[in-house]
Amino acid sequence: MILIKNGKILTMAGKTIENGEVLIDNGKIVDVGEEIVAPLDCQVIDAEGGYVMPGIIDAHCHIGMWEDGMGFEGADGNEATDPVTPQLRAIDAINPADFSFKEAYENGVTCVCTGPGSANVIGGTFTIIKTRGKRIDDMVVKEPAAMKIAFGENPKRVYNSKNRMPSTRMGTAALLRETLYKAKSYLAKKEKAEKDPDKMPDFDLKLESLFPVLKGEMPLKAHAHRADDIFTAIRIAKEFGVKLTLEHCTEGHLIAEELAREGYPAVVGPTLTTRSKIELKELTFEAPKKLAEAGVKIALMTDHPVIPVHYLPLCAALAVKAGLDEETALKAITINPAEILGIADRVGSIEKGKDADIVIFDKHPLDVQANARYVLIDGEIVSRK
Repeated sequence: MILIKNGKILTMAGKTIENGEVLIDNGKIVDVGEEIVAPLDCQVIDAEGGYVMPGIIDAHCHIGMWEDGMGFEGADGNEATDPVTPQLRAIDAINPADFSFKEAYENGVTCVCTGPGSANVIGGTFTIIKTRGKRIDDMVVKEPAAMKIAFGENPKRVYNSKNRMPSTRMGTAALLRETLYKAKSYLAKKEKAEKDPDKMPDFDLKLESLFPVLKGEMPLKAHAHRADDIFTAIRIAKEFGVKLTLEHCTEGHLIAEELAREGYPAVVGPTLTTRSKIELKELTFEAPKKLAEAGVKIALMTDHPVIPVHYLPLCAALAVKAGLDEETALKAITINPAEILGIADRVGSIEKGKDADIVIFDKHPLDVQANARYVLIDGEIVSRK
């Protein structure tokens, strides 16, 4: 049992406790408040007036898929040989020995949603994991978490170079629609065949992999930078009645009111980058502010390795510098991504019953000079400085 005391607790659950305590047992938060009665023999961590907050969450990255300091040997994020690969699973490619995981948890990033890149129209499934462990199966929080789809320049560029479809935005949308229609038809045939096994269609792993999307069990995770690509993603999601999260959303601030009316959440970023391609011409740290003010639920991302994952708090700080409310910025790297990813019952805030993923900073978490003095994952101290 561990008692954290003498800290300013940013619960991310609607309140801040100026001088509070957190009690942890068996990997879970047992209690949080101003004065907690704890066993005399429990381990005590003195926050020394620092900031105590839930572990930071990156809602969109590729950590472990492109390994730090490697070339082709560690690049396992894009199976760029077929534009439609829903059967791929990130869990089969993530290497937890990638040094980036250590950098992540040492700097307070305790949970990530990681998965395939954006070469393909349908890239495969993301998984949500804790950032410390030796075996990926033991790090999983949610698997599968979302089905990656991509619009815009990336699929066009990759498959135009191979003289294959898609080489246009029309082609990307058509391939996605065709695959979803086939999966919908295949699902209907399988359900009908439950009463008549002789009519069972031949097994198709690609289409089978899309069943959780069609059943509303997981969202499409839509890579879309440009406003028109964002609207195409929404159009197709509505056609099939499926869940959707908007990833990158670089031009989202230009259509913030429309997105607020649609009600889809936006995972914004990576913003700490150059405008390396045409569809990033509207890149700005003002986007999170404008989206949040319009009423869009936002999370911030690094898109690691585009931005190293442990710089996520810096991204939040720069969004604050551009006008985003500080509380909203903290939520955008804690409780908001947890809610968007469907894991808020476990992480994202300091509340009774949740996983004891906790970070103690010596300064405000969005201060560029802040150090993570203690990092706990599932109640275990994984880093101490």
